Amino acid sequence: MEFVDTSIVEQIEMKMIRPSEFAVRDQFLRDGSQDETLLNSIKEHGLLQPILVRPLNNGFEIVAGHRRFQTCRSLRWRFVPCKIREMTDKQAFEIQLTENIQRKSMDPVEEAEAFRRYVVEFGWGGVSELARKIGKSEEYVSHRIQLLRLSADIKDQIINSKINVSQALELTNIPSDKQSEIVSYVMNSNPTVKQIREVKSIIKNGITSDVNCRNLSKKVRVLRTTKKTSLTLKLTLARLDNLIEEVHKTIEVEQRAEILNFLMGLRLRVHGMIDECIRFKHATVKSKNE
Repeated sequence: MEFVDTSIVEQIEMKMIRPSEFAVRDQFLRDGSQDETLLNSIKEHGLLQPILVRPLNNGFEIVAGHRRFQTCRSLRWRFVPCKIREMTDKQAFEIQLTENIQRKSMDPVEEAEAFRRYVVEFGWGGVSELARKIGKSEEYVSHRIQLLRLSADIKDQIINSKINVSQALELTNIPSDKQSEIVSYVMNSNPTVKQIREVKSIIKNGITSDVNCRNLSKKVRVLRTTKKTSLTLKLTLARLDNLIEEVHKTIEVEQRAEILNFLMGLRLRVHGMIDECIRFKHATVKSKNE
C-alpha cells in the first residue's frame, strides 16, 4: 500500500513538547551535548526542517529531531515549527532508528542496543522484520545484536573505534573470561579476521592467561607457518598417490615392484614429516612465555 502523508506543520509552544520515551539514542538525552555547527546554522538561517512529533498525553512527543529541539531550546525559542503525525510507539521507534542509521549518527553498540530493544524488550518483530524496516540485511542486524555479548570494556573499545565490528564479532563466541586474553593483541596489532581466528585456535589449544601481546604475535606467526608446511606436505602426499596410481596403470606387473617400493618409501617419510609438523605446532602453541 502506498504511504499517504496526512501530517500537518504548525508552530508549537516548546513547553508542550517532550523527548521520546523510546528514544534510540539515550546517551544524547543524558549528556545533552550541543552541536555548535547546528547552533550556528539555526541562528543564521532558522530551522530549515521541522521537528517531527506525534500527539501524546495532552502534548507532543518528539519522533525525529531531538538535537534540533535541544538547540532551539538553548536559543530560548518559545515556539518551534513541527510536523505533526499520528503514529504508534513502534512506528515512532522505527522512524527514529531509520533516521539515525541513514545519518550514521549511532556507533555500532548504540545500534546493537536499539535493535535488541526492538526485537527483545519491546517484542515488535524479529530480525527479518526489523532489517526490512530499516533497509539493512538480516546479517547486519543479527551481527550488531551479537556485539552485546561482549564485555563492557570491549564495547568501549568499539565505541572509541579501537576495535572494528568485524574484529569484535570474532570475540563474541569466546567465553568472557578468555576475551581479555586477546583484546590487547587486537588493539595493538590490528589483525585481520583470519589472524584473530588463528589466535582463537591458540587459546582453544590451552594457552594461559599470562600470555603477552609480543609472544602471542610470535605464536600466531609460528602457527601460520606450520599450517602452510603441513598443507605443502599433504599436497606432496597427494601427488605421490597420483604417481603410484599412474605406475599401476602404465607399468607392467613384473617391472613395477622397484618403483613402487621407492614411491611407498617416500610416501611413508612424508607421512612422518606431517606428524612431526603437527607435534611441533602443538608444542609451540602450548609453550610458556619466554
